[in-house]
Order: sequence, then C-alpha cells, then structure tokens
Amino acid sequence: MPPIQPMNPGRPAGRLPGEDLQAAGGPTGDGASETDVIYLAMGCFWGVEEIMWERPDVLSTAVGYMGGTTERPTYEQVCTGATGHAETVRVEYDPSTTNVADILQEFWESHDPTTLDRQGNDIGSQYRSAIFVTNDTQLNEALSTRQTYQEALDEEDLGPIVTEILPAKEVGPFYFAEEYHQQYLVKHPNGYRCHAKTGVPFPDLNDK
Repeated sequence: MPPIQPMNPGRPAGRLPGEDLQAAGGPTGDGASETDVIYLAMGCFWGVEEIMWERPDVLSTAVGYMGGTTERPTYEQVCTGATGHAETVRVEYDPSTTNVADILQEFWESHDPTTLDRQGNDIGSQYRSAIFVTNDTQLNEALSTRQTYQEALDEEDLGPIVTEILPAKEVGPFYFAEEYHQQYLVKHPNGYRCHAKTGVPFPDLNDK
C-alpha cells in the first residue's frame, strides 16, 4: 500500500448533500431527523451501492470517499491509495422500521471481510472493508454482527475479519464522489461489479 501523503484538495468545493443525486426513489440528502445514516465500504462502490439501493428498507444511497486525509479528493487521487480514503457508500434508512442489523447482515455476506485492502482483483486501501457508524446502536450492531459472522467463518476455517469499525466522526468527512460515479449501474446496467464473497451465509439468528 502506498504511504498516505499530503495532497492538495482535489476539487474546489465539496459536493453538497442531495446535489443532483437520485437513489432508491429519493434524493441523497442528509435525511430528515427521523432517519439514520451509516457508511459502508466493501470494495468498488459501484456494485456496493447497487446492493444497497435494491433493499426495500433503504431510503437513499450515494457513493463517496471517506477515511482519508486529502480534502475533497478526486477519484483519481483516491485510486492512488495515497489519500487514505475508502470507496464508501452512504446508506440512509428509517430506524423506526428498519433494524440496522439487517443491513449489516447483507454487508457481511456481500463481500469478503477477511481480505486486507482487497476485494477480488481490486487491490488497494481504497477497497478496504469498513463500517463507519453514526450512533451507538449502529456501533453495537456492527460489533455484534461481526462476532456472529466470525463464528460462521471459523466453522469454515476461513480467516479473521479485518473490517474497520469506527465512528464516522473520527475518520473525517464523507465526500460525495463525482456525478459520473453516482448510481453508476443505473446508467450502465452492464457495468463492472466486484462482489468477492466468502460464500458463507450469515447465520439465521432465529435458529439460536
């Protein structure tokens, strides 16, 4: 992995929430007070966003960059691995009707959380596995579901989970990616998807 190094801001101004973006039937804004947002990184954000917007319990999605040092980075800067950002999907949902654990179960199943800085043929710290939480409920569910999924992986003799689980406020801003990348697979239905998975289903908690 290239060393993280200072870079000049990549763009003159950060993208504003909801600016020219549509996903899952609604704008990708900061959401009303009754909605929550969680940030998920699990490889190339094109396919990850598709996984999330297809969920009926997700209100909106957007792709961007999070967890790095460069202000307002460009895609090209992030792809060098030197900014420290992860390709990240912003997921908005209504906690009064949705258990974030359900979203996280799909997160664990839909990529390989045991590979460090890699998903399939996509290699680099920008493709790392991470959950950036915005409240204590999300943090508790992230830790709990990680433990549950680790036990399932152990039964298959697979490696330890390397997913970062951190408060969003500790890793810095979420920078919306360029318009070209937003809802990419709506614009390009045959576009690239990298869904490297372990093949291990998340355990049915009702069986326990």
